[in-house]
Amino acid sequence: MADQGQSPAQQVQHQPSADGLLNRVKTIASGVLAERKPWAELADRTAFSRPANLAEAMSRFKKNTAYFRINYFLVVVVTMVVCMVLNPASLIVLGMLAATWFYLFVARQAPITIGGRAFSPREQLIAMGVVSVVVVFFLTSVGTILFTAIGISLAVIATHGAMRVPDDLFLDDGETAAANNSVLNFLMQPAQPGPGPNNV
Repeated sequence: MADQGQSPAQQVQHQPSADGLLNRVKTIASGVLAERKPWAELADRTAFSRPANLAEAMSRFKKNTAYFRINYFLVVVVTMVVCMVLNPASLIVLGMLAATWFYLFVARQAPITIGGRAFSPREQLIAMGVVSVVVVFFLTSVGTILFTAIGISLAVIATHGAMRVPDDLFLDDGETAAANNSVLNFLMQPAQPGPGPNNV
């Protein structure tokens, strides 16, 4: 049965919009994973040594960050996932927030109406942002867990970046620029509209 407040044309256009978002997420994920370096190269024990001074440690860190940036990003993500799994209550809270965001901005086509006033997408976005910040950082321990996971990840990344000798790593300027822009390009490109019901 059709939802009240939605015309048939709106309901037909709704599914392509959701599919387009999911396809873009898949494209971004595929592009990110395609750029990661072999984990064996990341953990090559023969390439580790203590830096002679802080300047050398910083130089190593910059080169390793440019080369292993996707691997480092995945380390952060995995660490956050593990911390959340170890704290089921926080995982449930994040899941509920994610479900609410998905419902309001993907699954639901009609605007939210309260007391006869329809709220624009921008107003819904601001409201959900405020609610999410309050829930994550003030009403639950999710914020603390996230900061803990990020802190652990950054400590591991900083140690690896300073200890891993990057002499055998090759990344030219063109590859660096292309890699830095790849995810941004995926995010900025407009979504392809789905076919309408009566396109001629």
